[in-house]
Amino acid sequence: MTQALVQGVLVGGQYALFAAGLSLMFGVMRIVNLAHGALAVAGAYLASTAIVALGVPAPVAILLALVVMAGVGWGLQQLVLERTMRSGEFTTPLVTFALSVVIGNVLLMVFGSDVRSIALAGLETASVPITATLSVGWISVLVFAAAVVILGGVQLFLHRTVAGRVVRAAADDSATAALMGVDHRVVFSAVTAFGLVTATIAGVAFGVQSSFDPHAGVLLLLFAFETIVIGGLGSLWGTLVGGIVLGVSQTLAAAVDVQYSLLAGHLVFLAFLFVRPRGIFPGTWQ
Repeated sequence: MTQALVQGVLVGGQYALFAAGLSLMFGVMRIVNLAHGALAVAGAYLASTAIVALGVPAPVAILLALVVMAGVGWGLQQLVLERTMRSGEFTTPLVTFALSVVIGNVLLMVFGSDVRSIALAGLETASVPITATLSVGWISVLVFAAAVVILGGVQLFLHRTVAGRVVRAAADDSATAALMGVDHRVVFSAVTAFGLVTATIAGVAFGVQSSFDPHAGVLLLLFAFETIVIGGLGSLWGTLVGGIVLGVSQTLAAAVDVQYSLLAGHLVFLAFLFVRPRGIFPGTWQ
């Protein structure tokens, strides 16, 4: 039971990392990016290709993937999302859903249907003992720490820096912020770029811990969406709590029977939709 609880918390950190960018984009721009999972997988493919095909050291390859995906995020906001945001609240989900389908099929055409994984000099199999009978993977600990650092860092940035106050002002009322010299398009582009950076980190971490294929983004998006709904749409710390709730429910169910793992997570998500549809910490990102 203890092993399942600890593992569930760490899995929750992975889900929170996947959902961090999605939650931030919703909190700032009130949009749901349904291409988030596909873009995370695309980032993992970039890192994997740089390592395997080009022989680039893993840390450098991951850094390159982060830079490229940040540029993709900036361009995506400037060329696509900015226009769809002005076309009605349902346009952006439809466009990003179509984008996710396109990305998945492009990845399938370029890389084929074979599954891949990312090797990090044995880190993917290394473990750290906690007790005589309990140990956890190093990569799981690092992913959880990354989720806490990213979510905590964004929270501090938004509330303790001038640039953070600019982001909040643009999110609250972009027209009024423009009168003060704030270009909301630049702010939103930076937020989307950062969202894709976190998605890429999560995608690479997933590729280290497990295997992925061109359509793995569908399941990753589902977990990320369930995480932010449970935690509270737009709530950063709620994202972490939501991920932990989802992860623990899955690992506890898997301790009974592994086939119940995904079902238990979906049932918890459904229960929150009925009992507390706004999540544990609704709308507290500001």
